[in-house]
Amino acid sequence: MDMIAFIYSVSFFTVIASFRGTVPYGLSLEIGDTVQILEKCDGWYRGFALKNPNIKGIFPSSYVHLKNACVKNKGQFEMVIPTEDSVITEMTSTLRDWGTMWKQLYVRNEGDLFHRLWHIMNEILDLRRQVLVGHLTHDRMKDVKRHITARLDWGNEQLGLDLVPRKEYAMVDPEDISITELYRLMEHRHRKKDTPVQASSHHLFVQMKSLMCSNLGEELEVIFSLFDSKENRPISERFFLRLNRNGLPKAPDKPERHCSLFVDLGSSELRKDIYITVHIIRIGRMGAGEKKNACSVQYRRPFGCAVLSIADLLTGETKDDLILKVYMCNTESEWYQIHENIIKKLNARYNLTGSNAGLAVSLQLLHGDIEQIRREYSSVFSHGVSITRKLGFSNIIMPGEMRNDLYITIERGEFEKGGKSVARNVEVTMFIIDSSGQTLKDFISFGSGEPPASEYHSFVLYHNNSPRWSELLKLPIPVDKFRGAHIRFEFRHCSTKEKGEKKLFGFSFVPLMQEDGRTLPDGTHELIVHKCEENTNLQDTTRYLKLPFSKGIFLGNNNQAMKATKESFCITSFLCSTKLTQNGDMLDLLKWRTHPDKITGCLSKLKEIDGSEIVKFLQDTLDTLFGILDENSQKYGSKVFDSLVHIINLLQDSKFHHFKPVMDTYIESHFAGALAYRDLIKVLKWYVDRITEAERQEHIQEVLKAQEYIFKYIVQSRRLFSLATGGQNEEEFRCCIQELLMSVRFFLSQESKGSGALSQSQAVFLSSFPAVYSELLKLFDVREVANLVQDTLGSLPTILHVDDSLQAIKLQCIGKTVESQLYTNPDSRYILLPVVLHHLHIHLQEQKDLIMCARILSNVFCLIKKNSSEKSVLEEIDVIVTSLLDILLRTILEITSRPQPSSSAMRFQFQDVTGEFVACLLSLLRQMTDRHYQQLLDSFNSKEELRDFLLQIFTVFRILIRPEMFPKDWTVMRLVANNVIITTVLYLSDALRKNFLNENFDYKIWDSYFYLAVIFINQLCLQLEMFTPSKKKKVLEKYGDMRVTMGCEIFSMWQNLGEHKLHFIPALIGPFLEVTLIPQPDLRNVMIPIFHDMMDWEQRRSGNFKQVEAKLIDKLDSLMSEGKGDETYRELFNSIIPLFGPYPSLLKKIERETWRESGVSLIATVTRLMERLLDYRDCMKMGEVDGKKIGCTVSLLNFYKTELNKEEMYIRYIHKLYDLHLKAQNFTEAAYTLLLYDELLEWSDRPLREFLTYPMQTEWQRKEHLHLTIIQNFDRGKCWENGIILCRKIAEQYESYYDYRNLSKMRMMEASLYDKIMDQQRLEPEFFRVGFYGKKFPFFLRNKEFVCRGHDYERLEAFQQRMLNEFPHAIAMQHANQPDETIFQAEAQYLQIYAVTPIPESQEVLQREGVPDNIKSFYKVNHIWKFRYDRPFHKGTKDKENEFKSLWVERTSLYLVQSLPGISRWFEVEKREVVEMSPLENAIEVLENKNQQLKTLISQCQTRQMQNINPLTMCLNGVIDAAVNGGVSRYQEAFFVKEYILSHPEDGEKIARLRELMLEQAQILEFGLAVHEKFVPQDMRPLHKKLVDQFFVMKSSLGIQEFSACMQASPIHFPNGSPRVCRNSAPASVSPDGTRVIPRRSPLSYPAVNRYSSSSLSSQASAEVSNITGQSESSDEVFNMQPSPSTSSLSSTHSASPNVTSSAPSSARASPLLSDKHKHSRENSCLSPRERPCSAIYPTPVEPSQRMLFNHIGDGALPRSDPNLSAPEKAVNPTPSSWSLDSGKEAKNMSDSGKLISPPVPPRPTQTASPARHTTSISPSPAGRSPLKGSVQSFTPSPVEYHSPGLISNSPVLSGSYSSGISSLSRCSTSETSGFENQVNEQSAPMPVPVPVPVPVPVPVPTYSGEEPVRKESKTPPPYSVYERTLRRPVPLPHSLSIPVTSEPPALPPKPLAARSSHLENGARRTDPGPRPRPLPRKVSQL
Repeated sequence: MDMIAFIYSVSFFTVIASFRGTVPYGLSLEIGDTVQILEKCDGWYRGFALKNPNIKGIFPSSYVHLKNACVKNKGQFEMVIPTEDSVITEMTSTLRDWGTMWKQLYVRNEGDLFHRLWHIMNEILDLRRQVLVGHLTHDRMKDVKRHITARLDWGNEQLGLDLVPRKEYAMVDPEDISITELYRLMEHRHRKKDTPVQASSHHLFVQMKSLMCSNLGEELEVIFSLFDSKENRPISERFFLRLNRNGLPKAPDKPERHCSLFVDLGSSELRKDIYITVHIIRIGRMGAGEKKNACSVQYRRPFGCAVLSIADLLTGETKDDLILKVYMCNTESEWYQIHENIIKKLNARYNLTGSNAGLAVSLQLLHGDIEQIRREYSSVFSHGVSITRKLGFSNIIMPGEMRNDLYITIERGEFEKGGKSVARNVEVTMFIIDSSGQTLKDFISFGSGEPPASEYHSFVLYHNNSPRWSELLKLPIPVDKFRGAHIRFEFRHCSTKEKGEKKLFGFSFVPLMQEDGRTLPDGTHELIVHKCEENTNLQDTTRYLKLPFSKGIFLGNNNQAMKATKESFCITSFLCSTKLTQNGDMLDLLKWRTHPDKITGCLSKLKEIDGSEIVKFLQDTLDTLFGILDENSQKYGSKVFDSLVHIINLLQDSKFHHFKPVMDTYIESHFAGALAYRDLIKVLKWYVDRITEAERQEHIQEVLKAQEYIFKYIVQSRRLFSLATGGQNEEEFRCCIQELLMSVRFFLSQESKGSGALSQSQAVFLSSFPAVYSELLKLFDVREVANLVQDTLGSLPTILHVDDSLQAIKLQCIGKTVESQLYTNPDSRYILLPVVLHHLHIHLQEQKDLIMCARILSNVFCLIKKNSSEKSVLEEIDVIVTSLLDILLRTILEITSRPQPSSSAMRFQFQDVTGEFVACLLSLLRQMTDRHYQQLLDSFNSKEELRDFLLQIFTVFRILIRPEMFPKDWTVMRLVANNVIITTVLYLSDALRKNFLNENFDYKIWDSYFYLAVIFINQLCLQLEMFTPSKKKKVLEKYGDMRVTMGCEIFSMWQNLGEHKLHFIPALIGPFLEVTLIPQPDLRNVMIPIFHDMMDWEQRRSGNFKQVEAKLIDKLDSLMSEGKGDETYRELFNSIIPLFGPYPSLLKKIERETWRESGVSLIATVTRLMERLLDYRDCMKMGEVDGKKIGCTVSLLNFYKTELNKEEMYIRYIHKLYDLHLKAQNFTEAAYTLLLYDELLEWSDRPLREFLTYPMQTEWQRKEHLHLTIIQNFDRGKCWENGIILCRKIAEQYESYYDYRNLSKMRMMEASLYDKIMDQQRLEPEFFRVGFYGKKFPFFLRNKEFVCRGHDYERLEAFQQRMLNEFPHAIAMQHANQPDETIFQAEAQYLQIYAVTPIPESQEVLQREGVPDNIKSFYKVNHIWKFRYDRPFHKGTKDKENEFKSLWVERTSLYLVQSLPGISRWFEVEKREVVEMSPLENAIEVLENKNQQLKTLISQCQTRQMQNINPLTMCLNGVIDAAVNGGVSRYQEAFFVKEYILSHPEDGEKIARLRELMLEQAQILEFGLAVHEKFVPQDMRPLHKKLVDQFFVMKSSLGIQEFSACMQASPIHFPNGSPRVCRNSAPASVSPDGTRVIPRRSPLSYPAVNRYSSSSLSSQASAEVSNITGQSESSDEVFNMQPSPSTSSLSSTHSASPNVTSSAPSSARASPLLSDKHKHSRENSCLSPRERPCSAIYPTPVEPSQRMLFNHIGDGALPRSDPNLSAPEKAVNPTPSSWSLDSGKEAKNMSDSGKLISPPVPPRPTQTASPARHTTSISPSPAGRSPLKGSVQSFTPSPVEYHSPGLISNSPVLSGSYSSGISSLSRCSTSETSGFENQVNEQSAPMPVPVPVPVPVPVPVPTYSGEEPVRKESKTPPPYSVYERTLRRPVPLPHSLSIPVTSEPPALPPKPLAARSSHLENGARRTDPGPRPRPLPRKVSQL
């Protein structure tokens, strides 16, 4: 291996190709990275990338390119600065930053900006290549850089990046310039970005498209011009173009012929009375309708005119294809003013042209100077465009401008008939003839767009001897051709005869220049028409030039001859020339030597000469003046001085401002008056001396205004004299200047008395005095000039209230002095600075002229660069600190405390002033050294002064830190400011420690210090985590992390406080906590120990730290609500103890303290709150309202109430939750949420303060408002029953106050809610159990299970998809088993979802017959605590012949922490119980369910509640067909065989019960067939007959022989003709103790009463019925049966509803043996209803022999009211059943045996009112086993036998449950009340039956056994529980929704659990309720 060469010089390379680094020790590189080389070896380098210097490796040398660079700040924060052009560097880094953000634009779907930025990036890359090549010229390079920076700034602005300060297109380093200069750069760029500069010049682009006319046929001339209707004159030249016979431009290939730019329009000319006029002339015959062969000569004839106001263009820039209407005058004689008539709308004088022509033009108004227009609209100029000038000079005359244009307007003529009978057709022809008599070629311009011609022909007006043309022509004649040249006009009569000849009949002429050298004067000239013949020779000009040309000017003796002529011709001339003059006075002055006697008059008349004439001959005029001065200074000195002053002041005019350089050039190069200085000084001093005495000072002020140039002439004259004489008379000159300035000082020191003339003169002098400094420096030393200026400025009076305007001028003078060259010199600056500071101090103290003061201060500091260690600079800083620091602080405080102005202009000015003062303060502080700070602190005479200063500067610093201090993209400025602030604070903190500790402790100043430090750290611009990596690196390199520095300072100062720390507890807890939220580990290391210190000191003071805890909690919430700790802070809180966890030293410290327990408890509380707040913050970031947001808010709300007892925060989150519900349209949940707040209020008149959106009001008013809002939400959520209860509550209040008006409204509202219950449809929601497993879920969901109430129409698949959308990273679990610990601890998200069945707690309404389904539907799905889920499985060996032998069911019951619906759509599962049901119990339940379904359908059919009979048909068919095909026999084979009975002796009662149910089903079927026969349609009679036949087969299989009267259907057995089931209709299968309780089941006691499942015992007949009826078994989805894959003969071709899984033997149906491996697939859905392995809903309660498997969630809790109790725990009084097949013997046998004696239920009266409640003493009673176990009961002949009083029937009965067949697990539910509740409900509920009244016999009933599982009440019941839970007693309604028990019970339905009121009275039978949650302490007037 070659020897390695080490690199000692620093080498930097740029990566030109990406390198993956796959070789050993390879370094991965990307294109564009910068790498530093450490070693090189044989084509390989070793080094590191600058973006990650910690990783070093090797890479090929060919992958990198050497880059020249230098290194600054070597070490940890070294900076590598490329030596390339700074613009290239900026482009590179900016494009890298843009690249990342550009991709994000695509992700965020910001397509427009994405594409625009893409184009800009490509453009910048192209420009970058041009710069890198280096072949550009200097000007081109400058232009390219300008384009680059403009695009970089645009992109930065669009992407919200920082504003970059630049100087000459290059970025500036803030460290290299003063802060004031930096501020100005930033402000200039910001203002340039925000406020576009108003253009002073404008240009109108005109493009002629076509003339649309139906009958043209002739060529046209179109003439555009701009016309001022206010002054009634044209203001521009003409744009002339020719159109062909089709109305199109004649030369379309030459754009300059049909496009023109009207240039140099001033802003004053953009007004509505400026018009574009278009005159159209046709070229053709005299008359438009003449024959073609009438005349061959072409004439110019008027055609039409169009007009457009320029105001129409001011609204928009472009007006494409405007169609202008073309008008023609009624008489040709008015053609000259047709445009005026159109503008004035004199309709009688013009009309539309006969052809109704339209002129198509395109117009565009452009803004800016002409060069800018050329750049921005280069395409217009590149294609060609003619330029149309303004008439005359533009507003600003440029010195180099050369023009010599003579404008001639052919106005009018007066001609005689000439012997004709009619008037002539006159045509004027014009020629320009030079001095030699030759015609000048091509000097007549008709207008731009057309080349000049040699002659001009006017248009012809038909038969008009007084024609008026008003045609404007431009004659651009060269100056050398002017002298001797003249214009000749020839007049011809145009004949209309066939020949069409033109006969000459006269001519006129006019010379262009007079004999004295003056040109033709401007104005109208009436020329003489000289008669002549056609053959007259006009070529010899000498023959007529001697003739007079104008009336009033005659030559020779021809006067008489000329007087007689009546003919005349008028023209108007206007000269626009920079070389020729028409002014005789000007010529006389220039030729002063020829007429010496006229000198005085010429000098006097100079002021009367037009300024444009003077500036045209400026140099000649000045030479003349100084020549006259040299000639005789004594005589003409004063006159020449005044003339010079006049010319100097003339150049102050904006129109001639650009001629100042011409005068400067004259002074430097052409001025030769070496002696002039003496006279100028003398005259100037004379004027200054007279100032104080003169009454009229206007002329003196003119002199003072011109002093700049007077001094220039003086100085230049003295220099010329010195050069000529070798410096003679130097002292004399100095004395003259000194005397002059002494005179000046004297007049400046005078105060104005009376009039303000003197002060005006002082102001004029001060305005122009600073311009003299540079001239004096040419002759005197800097110090001398500085002393002169200091003395002069020092002589100003200092009284401020004299004249405000003069004070402003003084300050402006000071400002100009600071900006002058004199001040830049350090020597002179030290002399002038005290004067400047003195005046600034005075103005700042009075708060006057702040804008000017700020500007002066900025300029002062701009000259003091950073790190200037020169002695002069340090001394200047000393002076400034002493003089201005205090007043500067006060000024900033003053202006920032003022309200901002409302107008935008004033607001900008206000911000500028504030910013400039701030920049000045920062500049001063940055320049201050240790010595300056020490001197400053030592300068205070007392601690009070020092205290005031520190408070002041800390306050100012807090102001500087405000976000609004600088625009948001001024990060550079903010960082500089923060760097200065932290440096100053470090200096001042020493003074704080030394002067304000111990006995001198001052709380206010220390508090101000800590507050400043905290807000400093929390600044947004210092949060480096939010920056891009490159920006973060730059900041760290330049400033480091200033937050850590300030944090260390806080810690140091805190440690110095000692016992004074107690003053800041708990005030500083919140601010310090805010600091700890910043994700900076070093900062948190420093700050967190302070909390321990606080807790320790608080413990010492008060024995606890409750204050610390309260403040921590309050501040945490407010910080989170402010958005503190966004996504970038997530890493900060990953640990279990997010605030303190990463730093266990705090906990260790606490554990060593005596107050360890309370300390750890505090940390735990804060931690839990932090977790919830962080979850809340994360959830709130999401756009749409979803379950996570609501669940998180609920979690936080509960935490505030139960653990923190923070009532105000609790109420705030109640309303946040309420708003979320409203947004999600969860109106029911919103109502329940608002109920929480309502329950905290009482009906009292206690005043409540204003809170949230509530105004100040009484408690009664707020509670009323809440009630009405809640009722409204219950109404919108269709929860009308709850709304009715609240209506009653508020109605009681209205009634108590006799507010009958509102009472009436409330009763009407209540009535409307009743109507809605009966009339409107309500959907019953589905319920879903959701498990959230894995550590990636939020805290409030993690490893918990919930039951969720679905939306309307939402089924399992839709709910699954919604949950997966809310948790896009979650994995759907495909099984229903409980997950193991690996799933709980996984770093992932797992979702387990399946449907569950609600188990209603209240059965009273559901069991009451005759109650409409509309009412019952509410109680099935509301106030639900318990849910159930069943899973079938096979235990032991599966019998292939009969799978029911081993088919077990695992039933899971879920108990929630709160009932649904509530304040959320989902609640956590508090407890789960799992029991297993044996195959026999399963069979009993299936039959019970199906029987209940049959009875319900029969009842509905009889009461006409069904639309058709099809559901009954389907159900009958399913049961009978399945039974015939062996379904019931499978149960017989499984459970009635001898082997099973012997092997399961404990199941005797259950076997008997199963037999009873079979026989009961036969009775029901019998009656159902009878009803079916009554209502069956004719076309379904065959099916009915088939069912009857199959029914006989079925009953024979059951061994039933006697059915002689089985088909007798007597209506007395049913209310409304349907069979009726008594409450406890039969002794059920007997328990070993001989007693049994049957939970009461009524036909309407289930939440899904209309959801029927078909029996899987059905045959193919079910499909036949479906085909016949054309619909499913029911209108509900339960009848949407699917084919069963079962191969069993017992199975049907239909299965249960989607949420029901059959328990029939099936290999395809959910297998009981689940795989141990869980297959989690994100793509698969969660447990679809057709695929999940077990029933989502299983209804029947657990029977005695079932084994209880409890899987508790949380504490073991008492079952609230559970049907799953053993037989000895249940007792009920059996009653005679109208469905009983009465067998008196069996009943008597049982009675005699004494095994079970129970009285029948007393008969219920027919009225609906409930009888009085009563209780029965219940005690245990021994009972033996039933002797009839397993025997088949015989049937009586009739199902309608009466019972003897006192006898108990033991025959099979139809219980209140129903079966879905044998092999189907029906989707239904049963009553879940306990035996006691059933008994009470049954005894108290009305049941009208038409049977004799039996005598009640008391019977002992056993109490609950002591071994039953106990469900304890939670220690802290959920505060959000609307349905509060107590021991074994569910209390379903909150106080607001509960009705006290009255003697007259209210009408149904709004009393869902009314029976529970009576339960409270039954103390002997009920366990005392558990304690209610402690109510919140009431805070008077808080809420």
